[in-house]
Amino acid sequence: MLTYSKLKFAMTGVIAAIIGLATLVAIALFSLLAPAEDLSTIVIGSLVFILGLHIIEWIVAPKIIELAYRVRPVSNKFSWLNEMVERIARASGLSKVPKAMIAEVNVPNAFAYGNIFTGYRVAVTRGMIDNFPKDEIEAVIAHEIGHIKHRDVEVMMVVSVLPALLFWLGRTLMLFGMFRGSDRRSEAAIIPLIGIGLLAFSFVFNLFILYLSRLREYYADSHASLTISGGAKKLQRALARILILSRYIRINEAEVKSLGKFKALLINDPEISISMPAMVDIDRVVEYIKSMKKLLPLELFSSHPDPAKRLRFLDSFTG
Repeated sequence: MLTYSKLKFAMTGVIAAIIGLATLVAIALFSLLAPAEDLSTIVIGSLVFILGLHIIEWIVAPKIIELAYRVRPVSNKFSWLNEMVERIARASGLSKVPKAMIAEVNVPNAFAYGNIFTGYRVAVTRGMIDNFPKDEIEAVIAHEIGHIKHRDVEVMMVVSVLPALLFWLGRTLMLFGMFRGSDRRSEAAIIPLIGIGLLAFSFVFNLFILYLSRLREYYADSHASLTISGGAKKLQRALARILILSRYIRINEAEVKSLGKFKALLINDPEISISMPAMVDIDRVVEYIKSMKKLLPLELFSSHPDPAKRLRFLDSFTG
């Protein structure tokens, strides 16, 4: 079973593995392509292009997210949400308090977003505000503030550059090799193979990054458990309630699919739910989910941990 100490060790190990593997790929790539100046230009140009694209995406992403999820500032009617965010941010040791926001989405969920230019924000959906008790919303907000404290937006942006670069470079080298002139047939034969190899490595890197994303979710869960009183129990109930109500109050599939565009941001994958009566005792639901071996058939390809494993992990903080 994953524990807090194992979690921190695993995150360090994954980041070290990503850096080490990326270094080996870079050395091998430049060793193979260094003699050809035009190929070196492609490599450097691809790096500049992908880095620039990710930086631009990081800068404009907050506005895109707000448009996609219909996010607006908290009104006076929900001033308690502002107070809750400020209190938890102070308890978390943040020097700047994130801005509380409401996303006009009926599916219950929450997310943190922003950057150094726009400031950081914590958004709670209308579906959560209207259907969750305040103590569970408090635990969810503590989780999201944990993401801000741990700089998860920046961490995931930096590591996601690697698979994007390898995919772009692999695709470019495949096309370059296929259409290269016949005067260099030996190079023309090997360059597409290098491109295919890079595409395969980009897939492997994506698996590492999905695993890191799941670990960062556990890390934010830990923050909520350690920051507020009874945080682990409250978060367990909130996660269980999300799984029930995501199916129970769902109005249409289009809204769920729109949430899925940025689902790595959300506290829980909106496409995962369980079929249980909405009015059942929530603690019984928590125990039921914990008793399941798993809910996700292929957690390997998910940005979020399996809910059953996640609730069992939170048990380590309930003592």
